[in-house]
Amino acid sequence: MQEATVEARGLRYDRRWLIVNERNQFMTQRQTAEMALLQVAPAHNGFLVTHRTRPDLLPLFVPFDATPERSLFVTIWDDFVFAWRGEVAADQWLSEALGCTCRLVHMSDMAMRPVDPTLNSADAVVSFADAYPFLLIGQGSLDELNSRLADPVPMNQFRPNLVFSGGSAHAEDTWHEFQIGELRFKAVEACGRCVVTTIDQISGRKNPETLRTLASYRTLGGKVMFGQNVTGPGYGQLHIGDALTVVSYK
Repeated sequence: MQEATVEARGLRYDRRWLIVNERNQFMTQRQTAEMALLQVAPAHNGFLVTHRTRPDLLPLFVPFDATPERSLFVTIWDDFVFAWRGEVAADQWLSEALGCTCRLVHMSDMAMRPVDPTLNSADAVVSFADAYPFLLIGQGSLDELNSRLADPVPMNQFRPNLVFSGGSAHAEDTWHEFQIGELRFKAVEACGRCVVTTIDQISGRKNPETLRTLASYRTLGGKVMFGQNVTGPGYGQLHIGDALTVVSYK
């Protein structure tokens, strides 16, 4: 994206929709790598979902918002989150695409999912993301990893929504507060990485060497760290090319 609006939960529309299984538990590529084959493209007042290898499935249109006619609670890790149901047609499309019964749910502005209060202010909230509104990674960090891999990997395998260039590899590990344009962000903690980092986002195939190589030099406290979990300023606008300034260090 060339620009994005920042809101309390992160980038506007970012991870406000979620696929859940029959038990209303969140689904991710960790267990269902085929989810990488679902492609999303912007459309008027919503987005289109297509399947990369299933041309027989017509594009699914999903509006940016849902209605409160049907509600339920879903689980994301240990969080119990209020959600609105999407259209039955979306449930059927996704169940066919993924080969299992699943549902599409939406997080409205009514739902309050706080960021871990032991690390953040009590009023910080997050979408259906794992735990934080933003994940920041420097291009230099990826370049360092790729210098150690026989087959370089792209940034999208690490799923950040903020990427910066300049600075040394893993410089973001040392930051506390930083500013992008006029917006102030806070780097809270390093991001522990999982099997999703091994999944090619085009083919859905796994290559364990990515995580194995990371673990050889980025393991701390039994976790493989790559990138920084970040909380944001609340509201504002970001653009490609905005300057980033480090305000304070950890």
